Amino acid sequence: MRDERLEGVWHVLAPEIPEIPLVFDSPHSGTEFPTDFRPIAPFVDVRRSEDSFIDEIHGSAPGRGAVLLRALFPRIYIDPNRSAADLDPEQIDGDWPDPLTPGNKTAIGMGLIWTKASSDADLYGRKLTVAEVRHRIDTYLNPYQRKLCQELDRIDATFGGVWHVNCHSMPRMTTARGPEGKAGLIRPDFIIGTLDGAAAGEEFTELTRATLAGFGYDVRVNENFKGVELIRMFSDPSANRHSLQIEINRGLYMDEQTGWRNDTYETLKGHMNDLIRVLADYAKAQVAA
Repeated sequence: MRDERLEGVWHVLAPEIPEIPLVFDSPHSGTEFPTDFRPIAPFVDVRRSEDSFIDEIHGSAPGRGAVLLRALFPRIYIDPNRSAADLDPEQIDGDWPDPLTPGNKTAIGMGLIWTKASSDADLYGRKLTVAEVRHRIDTYLNPYQRKLCQELDRIDATFGGVWHVNCHSMPRMTTARGPEGKAGLIRPDFIIGTLDGAAAGEEFTELTRATLAGFGYDVRVNENFKGVELIRMFSDPSANRHSLQIEINRGLYMDEQTGWRNDTYETLKGHMNDLIRVLADYAKAQVAA
């Protein structure tokens, strides 16, 4: 298997050693802005929506035999971790032809297609047209979700099971718009989401939690960040398909004001390398048993 790329949409980093049934995906670390993305909000606010460096932090996965899929486009343009139906018809210029099920994030302008920047400033100053929204879904959302599905299905067919880690970051402090509903709180170091166990088995989840906690981190499970579309769509623990989401507190590895790596970046990355090694050994052991 060789690295694959769909220009501007996704990049698959192939295993560098014999493949194992482990997949990582980073849907929110993309920084290649499409030419039709013309926000009016300050660019610094636009960039704060990114899971900066998360694809890089998980970059050792191919060296352990795992696939690493990363989005190349920014999530503020369209979020591949959302359903195509997660739209507010009031935010679209025109009549949307398909049924919609907007979620809580959509109501505050941070759903499938963001209408607000992180500062709560208007992102565009106008409604996007039906054609613009359809273009983003067809050209970016669907291909990313389809590629992740293809990789998980391929590996499942090969090994009889697959373990998937959906990789994210979260701001160090809560805001009034966050899931906690209160601003000014310091978030835990890590939050693992499994949709309350519906997306991943207890053993895989506990191994991840215990490994991170063993490094001295404050690790929570299904607390406020339970996981969204990408772990829901493709998981089925009863069929040996396990997906979990990991949220990393950005304060562990970056300066949120400058948007750059901080002094503890290498420490965090080293611990994530160790976690990837542990999960790789676990995935290999499951199919060898």
